[in-house]
Amino acid sequence: MHLRPHNSNWPADRVAEARAVIADVAHHSDHLTRLACNILVAHGVTAAERNDARVLLIVVDARQPVRQAQRRDQHEGMAR
Repeated sequence: MHLRPHNSNWPADRVAEARAVIADVAHHSDHLTRLACNILVAHGVTAAERNDARVLLIVVDARQPVRQAQRRDQHEGMAR
């Protein structure tokens, strides 16, 4: 088993990746968007960045029931 050497850039790299996901949120899954938001809520540099990530997380979570209903409707339509 090989252990990676400690890289102090790791948190900064994850935050940068999370910002990239959020910047192009329309092209990423809700799951990945949720993950990026959670990273920014925990590790965002400014209070505004952390708050914006919290708000986006609420929006993404609020869309979930709509998506489930759409999938259910599509599934029922295929069964007919």
